[in-house]
Amino acid sequence: MCSTLRQLSQLSVDSIDTIAKTKLESLKRAGFESLLDLVEYFPRRYVDRSNHMTIAEAPLAQEVLVIATITAVEPRYRAKGKEVIDVVVSDSSARLRLTFFNQPWRKHQLKVGTEAAIFGKIERFRNTSSMVNPLIDLVGDRTGRIVPIYPHSERFDFRSDEMPRFIRAALERGGEICEALSSTLADREELLDRNSAYRLIHFPETMEDVETGRRRLAFDELLRLQLKLVKSKLEMEMQQRGKVHDVTGVDRLSIVGGRSVNFNPSSSFQPDLEMDSTETIVERFFRTLSITPTTAQVRTIAEIARDMASKVPMHRLLQGDVGAGKTLVAICASLFAVQSGYQVAILAPTEVLAEQHFRSIGRMIDGLEVDEKRSELVFFGKRRPVTIDFLAGKVTAARRRSLLEALGSGGVDIVVGTHALLSEGVDFADLGLIVIDEQHRFGVEQRALLRERFSSDSEPDVLIMTATPIPRTAAMTLFGDLDVSVLDIMPPGRSSIVTKWARNDDELHRSFIRIEREVAAGRQAYIVCPLVEESEKIAARSATEIYDELRHGRLKELRLGLIHGQMSPSEKEAVMEDFRARNIDVLVATTVIEVGVDVPNATVMMIMDAGRFGIAQIHQLRGRVGRGQYQSYCYLVETKEELMADTSERLEAICSTTNGFELAEMDLKLRGSGTITASKQKGRSDFRVASLLRDKGLLLKARKIALELLKSDLELKRYPLLKQEVEDYLSDERGDFVFRN
Repeated sequence: MCSTLRQLSQLSVDSIDTIAKTKLESLKRAGFESLLDLVEYFPRRYVDRSNHMTIAEAPLAQEVLVIATITAVEPRYRAKGKEVIDVVVSDSSARLRLTFFNQPWRKHQLKVGTEAAIFGKIERFRNTSSMVNPLIDLVGDRTGRIVPIYPHSERFDFRSDEMPRFIRAALERGGEICEALSSTLADREELLDRNSAYRLIHFPETMEDVETGRRRLAFDELLRLQLKLVKSKLEMEMQQRGKVHDVTGVDRLSIVGGRSVNFNPSSSFQPDLEMDSTETIVERFFRTLSITPTTAQVRTIAEIARDMASKVPMHRLLQGDVGAGKTLVAICASLFAVQSGYQVAILAPTEVLAEQHFRSIGRMIDGLEVDEKRSELVFFGKRRPVTIDFLAGKVTAARRRSLLEALGSGGVDIVVGTHALLSEGVDFADLGLIVIDEQHRFGVEQRALLRERFSSDSEPDVLIMTATPIPRTAAMTLFGDLDVSVLDIMPPGRSSIVTKWARNDDELHRSFIRIEREVAAGRQAYIVCPLVEESEKIAARSATEIYDELRHGRLKELRLGLIHGQMSPSEKEAVMEDFRARNIDVLVATTVIEVGVDVPNATVMMIMDAGRFGIAQIHQLRGRVGRGQYQSYCYLVETKEELMADTSERLEAICSTTNGFELAEMDLKLRGSGTITASKQKGRSDFRVASLLRDKGLLLKARKIALELLKSDLELKRYPLLKQEVEDYLSDERGDFVFRN
C-alpha cells in the first residue's frame, strides 16, 4: 500500500513515535501539524561539503565556502542604536571573524560549539581574516556530501539542522508515496516516480539528485495549476458566448500615410497598386494617420481581430514598451467593436492618463462617422459621428447623469475613464470591448468585477495593456492564462535615454547641472519624489519639501511647478497645461505622472529616493522623457551609504537596459512571481519548488499534458488522485482567483 498526499495531510505529526514528545510539540507550535507539512518543507539551498576550502587556503576577495565551528558570538552597538553581531569561527587551519550588520536575530541563531557552512568573500583587515554579512547555515554533525539547508525562523524552538531527522521520520511513518499519473504517461514523458523524487530532494547524494527530484515535484506543481486553468478555459468555451465582431478589412488593403500597403499580418508593408473600392473602418482610420504603423502593430491588430471575430470571449494581454504604440492598437480594436454596433470602455488608473487618452483618441478618430443601420464607419452619407466621452471623479453630477443616460441608451460609442467606470449606476446598452491600460494599477478583484458587472448573455472582449509586466503578470503570462501580443518594434523618431545612478552628492550636483543645461537649451525636466509631505516615519524626501528647497535654492533662477495626488483634478490639469505650454521649466511631482503624461519637450527625469520605487514604476517614470527628438536623461538619486542588496540590484538593472521586457524578467527574478492563488502581488510564489524562470520547458510540458487529459476526460475520472490533488492544492476560491486573474 502507498499513501496519497491527502492521507499524509490527515496524519498528525503525533503519529511519529521516533520523535520525542517535546520536539513534536515544538513542531506543532511552528506550524508543522501533519506528515505532509514536513514532507513538503523543502530545502532552500544545499551545501556541497566536498566543495569547500579551509580558512587558511581560501583566496581573498573571491566567494568561497568554508565549514567551521562557532567559537564566539559578541553583540555590540553602533550609532542610532543599530546592533552589530561579531562572530568568531575556526577550523583546523585558522580563525575567521564574521560581522553581521542589521541582523540582530543572528545572536539567537548562532551558538558557540555549532558547526556552520559560511559563504562569502574573505578580506584582510588589521591582519585579521574577516567576512561581512556572509551567508551562513548550521550544518551540525551531518556527514553527507550534500547537506540540505532548510528555511528557519527564530520563533522555532528547535535547530535548523534537526529538520532532516524530522523529515526522514515523517517519510518512514508515511511509507511509499502514491503516484498520481499512469505509469504509461510517466514513462512516456520520462518523469521520475514521485516517491523517489521526495526522497532525492531531501536526501541527495549528488547535486544531480537534487535537480532530478526537484524537476519532478516542480512538474507536479505546474500540472495542478495547468489542469485548473485549462479546465476553466474549456468550460468557458463550452458554456459562455462572446461578442462576435465584424473585422472585415483586416486582411485586405489599407491606406497608410497616403499610400496603398499590404495589410497581411505576416508581411511587411509594401506598396500595392490595386485597391478595393470599399473601405472598412481600419482602412479608413489608417488613411488619416500621419505615421506608418510598425509591422509589430499590424501583426498585433490582426491577432486581436481574429480573437474578436470568434465567439469565445477575448482575454488578451498587449505588451509593449513605453512608446511602442499600444494606444494605436487599442483604437483599432475599439473601432472593430464600434463597427460591429457595440460600445467600448477604456480604463486608465489615473485621471491624468484617462484625460490624456480621451484627448488623444478623440483627435485620432475625429471625422470618423458611423452608419446607424449598416454600422460601418465612413466619411460620407447619412451618418453620425463616432462618439467618445469621459468619466472620472471630477465630472460634475449633472454631466455624470447625462453621460450615464447616454451610455445606457447607446448614445456613446467609446467611454474613457478611471475607476469611476466601476462604480454602481454605470450601465451600458451593449458593451463589446473593455480596454484596461496599465493593468497592474488595477487590483485583481477590480478587474474581475469589471468583467462580471458588464457580462450579460455574452461577455465583452477584454484587452489588457502594459508597458512593463509586474511579476504576477509575467508569471500568469508564462502560464498561458492570457493570450499574448507583443509590440517588439519601436516606432521611428524616439530618442534614447541615458540612465545613471547618482550615488553621492557630487553625482547629484552633476545631475542638477544637466537639468540647468537642458533648460537653457529650451527643454524641460521632471523631479519625482515618493511622498507629498514630509514624514517622520519614512526617511524619504517629500515633493513639497524639495519644491520649496529648490525654488529658493539651487534652481531659483528657473520656473518650477508642483503636482501631486492630493491636488484637485482642476489644479492638476492646470499645472499640466502650464508644463505642456512650456510655462514651467522643472515639474516637481509625485508618481501622479507615472503613466501617460506625454510632453516631448521634456528631456530629464530625476527620481529622488529611487530605492523606494520598484523596477516597473521607475521604468514608467523614465518613459516620460525620450518622447521627442532630443537626447534624454534619467537620474536615479539614492545616496544612502547602506542599501539592501535587492535595492542595489534593482537600480543597477534599470541602469543596464531600457528594454521593458528584459526588466520584467529581472523583476521576476528579484521579487519573485508573487502569489498566483491569492491577492498578494509580490513576494514568494505559491510554488515550493517550481521556478518560473528556469522551468519554462516543464511549464509547456504540463500545459500539453493538461490539454491532453482534459479534452478526453474533463472531470479526470480516469485520474482520481490527480483530481483530488487539484482540489486540495487549488481550492475553489483559490482556483477561481487564478482564472479570474
